[in-house]
Amino acid sequence: MNQLKEILEEVYVKERRNIFTFLTGAGVSADSGIPTYRGADGIWVKGTKYHKPEEFGTYRYFKDHQEEVWQYTLFRKKMIESVEPNESHIILYDLEKLLEERFHLITQNVDNLHRRAGNQNIYEIHGNYREVKCSGGCGEILPFPVDVKGKELTEEIEPEEIKHLKCPDCGSWLRPNILWFDEIYNERTHKIYSSLKVAKNSGVLFILGTSGATNLPIEIAKTTLKNGGYVVDANIEDNHFTTLLKGKKRVLTIREQSKDMLQSIKEVLEEVVNQDQ
Repeated sequence: MNQLKEILEEVYVKERRNIFTFLTGAGVSADSGIPTYRGADGIWVKGTKYHKPEEFGTYRYFKDHQEEVWQYTLFRKKMIESVEPNESHIILYDLEKLLEERFHLITQNVDNLHRRAGNQNIYEIHGNYREVKCSGGCGEILPFPVDVKGKELTEEIEPEEIKHLKCPDCGSWLRPNILWFDEIYNERTHKIYSSLKVAKNSGVLFILGTSGATNLPIEIAKTTLKNGGYVVDANIEDNHFTTLLKGKKRVLTIREQSKDMLQSIKEVLEEVVNQDQ
């Protein structure tokens, strides 16, 4: 952990490009009981009762099977709402309190657990389950309808609930405000430019619980390296970031659980901050 301490101390005393950024993925929520996506038991590996997600989790599929996609969405919603933030989420909240405006959290997770733990400075690059948006021309983003509840996978959507899943302005189907496989990142919903700006100004980027299988997280890591920041890959196994970071300077690879890595970061930073006061 000596190298980690040296990185944290160096970044903390810098005047420019001194942001501490944490990029999180599904692995951070696994301890809360939410399955990961690409692990051995992951959602994207096992699929659903009907289809593999690369087909099911697309706007193309939604256009023809709205109720079926909503059935699975409400199943996920109920799962997410039944769990609590875990130790990793709590430590990330502690780190934001410690670092204040120098803390930034970029997450691929749509489960709202970071916000429930208390984090505020968050960039949700894959959207979230708190909101819906119109699938038609108006593109309105709205809070998730309060009259539409999470369900077991076998529960039917009631006719009255379907009424609440239609856009109040144009009548088109609403859809979850999340990024599907056949969609591209944008600023309004997915904070593509904001997150890349954060990456550019990061003194250190920590990668936690994500394999880097989508392109924006990889671009975030590339941007931090290009602008002289450190990248710390703190995952339990090799991943898409491993190839990107191999042989690069200003890179640290640590293979351990997110909660253990975050606890080490917190302990070192508490020491560094106390010394500075």
